[in-house]
Amino acid sequence: MTRARSRKASALAIAFVFALAGPGMALDKAGCAAVESIGVATMAPDGAITLRIRSLPPGPIAEGTLRYAPGDPRYDEIKRHLGGIMPGESKPVRPWC
Repeated sequence: MTRARSRKASALAIAFVFALAGPGMALDKAGCAAVESIGVATMAPDGAITLRIRSLPPGPIAEGTLRYAPGDPRYDEIKRHLGGIMPGESKPVRPWC
């Protein structure tokens, strides 16, 4: 699989995960906020952040992996959502509610 196709497949998987977490699809906002983690984020020594995330029940199970390198348009947003992260660190990923 080419890098572009791989990125597109990952983006579609992540969009599916987020759609399942949306209002009316899986949990209401209060239920979503009660979920502590939808996966794990890890920062590589080069600063790239890898998210390994999964959908919330009760919908179909979907999993995806995305990598955000410094300079990516969403990099700062992802880092803020994680509450900060340092190279070599792994931490849980809260749902986007």
